[in-house]
Amino acid sequence: MGCCSSASAAQSSKREWKPLEDRSCTDIPWLLLFILFCVGMGFICGFSVATGAAARLVSGYDSYGNICGQRNAKLEAIPNSGLDHTNRKYVFFLDPCNLDLINRKIKSIALCVAACPREELKTLSDVQKFAEINGSALCTYNIKPSEYTQSSKSAGLCPKLPVPASAPIPFFHRCAPVNISCYAKFAEALITFVSDNSVLHRLISGVMTSKEIILGLCLLSLVLSMILMVIIRYISRVLVWILTILVILGSLGGTGVLWWLYAKQRRSPKETVIPEQLQIAEDNLRALLIYAISATVFTVILFLIMLVMRKRVALTIALFHVAGKVFIHLPLLVFQPFWTFFALVLFWAYWIMTLLFLGTTGSAVQNEQGFVEYKISGPLQYMWWYHVVGLIWISEFILACQQMTVAGAVVTYYFTRDKRNLPFTPILASVNRLIRYHLGTVAKGSFIITLVKIPRMILMYIHSQLKGKENACARCMLKSCICCLWCLEKCLNYLNQNAYTATAINSTNFCTSAKDAFVILVENALRVAAINTVGDFMLFLGKVLIVCSTGLAGIMLLNYQQDYTVWVLPLIIVCLFAFLVAHCFLSIYEMVVDVLFLCFAIDTKYNDGSPGREFYMDKVLMEFVENSRKAMKEAGKGGAADARELKPMASGTSSA
Repeated sequence: MGCCSSASAAQSSKREWKPLEDRSCTDIPWLLLFILFCVGMGFICGFSVATGAAARLVSGYDSYGNICGQRNAKLEAIPNSGLDHTNRKYVFFLDPCNLDLINRKIKSIALCVAACPREELKTLSDVQKFAEINGSALCTYNIKPSEYTQSSKSAGLCPKLPVPASAPIPFFHRCAPVNISCYAKFAEALITFVSDNSVLHRLISGVMTSKEIILGLCLLSLVLSMILMVIIRYISRVLVWILTILVILGSLGGTGVLWWLYAKQRRSPKETVIPEQLQIAEDNLRALLIYAISATVFTVILFLIMLVMRKRVALTIALFHVAGKVFIHLPLLVFQPFWTFFALVLFWAYWIMTLLFLGTTGSAVQNEQGFVEYKISGPLQYMWWYHVVGLIWISEFILACQQMTVAGAVVTYYFTRDKRNLPFTPILASVNRLIRYHLGTVAKGSFIITLVKIPRMILMYIHSQLKGKENACARCMLKSCICCLWCLEKCLNYLNQNAYTATAINSTNFCTSAKDAFVILVENALRVAAINTVGDFMLFLGKVLIVCSTGLAGIMLLNYQQDYTVWVLPLIIVCLFAFLVAHCFLSIYEMVVDVLFLCFAIDTKYNDGSPGREFYMDKVLMEFVENSRKAMKEAGKGGAADARELKPMASGTSSA
């Protein structure tokens, strides 16, 4: 693992911030726990495959427990089991459109057949003819093809007429109807606003016809996101002040309009108004007064906040400018969302496949209808819960690895005085440090998020199951608990990200890094508030800009398409994808800004620009420090809060 010494001893003796020095392993017990957990996930996958679930999943099985495409053993007390289906490789459902929406399965007898009917079969004679020509019997095993049109039992033992044309699903050997119209009920259950099948068909046809346009617009959103990340560096100063002015003018204008409406309403004559209208007018006047007073209070508070935070806004601008430089020196940062998304997709694919294996593993059990189902009994039935916890923990672990990688690369950039001496690939160097030293810290941080996320998901599931049944008090308590857990999760995510940055700098364990980062954040609380309000609002506007631009381009392109009439769904798909792409890219930008801020706060706390304690910061941040010092000298004994916050920068001389 790249560790040769005891991490705990090094961490106990080391309390000074020494960027990129004294690297040691952190949180080794948590890494071992995470490895053991992953071994358990592998055991679940191996168990499901070893117990025959893989064959039942891929080849499929009939309602009597026979796996299609092979010779089967006889199951005790199960009729029609133990058949030789070597030549019957496909699963065919007698009524494929009979869906159980609650249990998400097809409520129909399943048979193993030699071939799927490629054309619609309207009568039993057609079914009999198909069996004679293709050797594929579509009725149950108890009745011969020659008896299809003669036996009185054919109505319940043969497929529901007309038999839709079907084709085998690739790799899974199930006969699925070619025309998916019989699944409209299932689609309507998922998309509740669709009440007419024709609307659903038009929406789907719109997506299929405009797939090239959708792909092009998705690429456009990707390009726009990358361009925006570049130009934010150059327009950050102008953009922040434009937003500030717009907010001030908007609040002043809204307050003024409300007072004007109140004054106009109050001066209007009331002699000719009937009593009912007079009462309504008085209520409106009272409401306008309340709105005007509230808007005035909001505007005053907003002015005070901007007055207090005006100097911190300058720091936000400087950090955004430096973040743009980081992406120029570390261009591979732009591709971090791709690698993370790719890793998540691979893991989710593995998780879903294992879930499908688990769905068909276990022992054969006869249900109420006399058909075979496979269920797990005993302690092994709780593997589902283990598997769900694994989904959350490992997904959070992958996201945390991205945060640690970005933090390590940005820390390397910040604490390298001569940017020409940067490593050839700081991203790969950060990944190397993560794998060699800090996987345990990432595992611990992601586990803490998992502990908060699981109760919230359980409460959300309970709320969805009790919807319409619980009383108002219970509903309010459930929503309050869900909201509190969501807020706690967001706070822990932010603290975790800063803890990873502290680990990347000082190579301390998770708890020590979280405590040190928390102390730094508390000491710079006003700056944190400014960055998280102004900065997040800027990035949110960037997301809105990309979505609106992509949506506008989509409207213009789709408007010229005459092959279909409904293009609402393609536009929604494009806008959602544009927001997702913009969020992924700008979240990396936000992450870089947060890491830069923590590095800046540490730099100003432990360095003062004097010989031997030179600043590491960029020239743009150095200008901010110099301007802050000049402002303090001019103010003399100014605000105590500003003096405390700029104290680390008040002494010594700066160094470029």
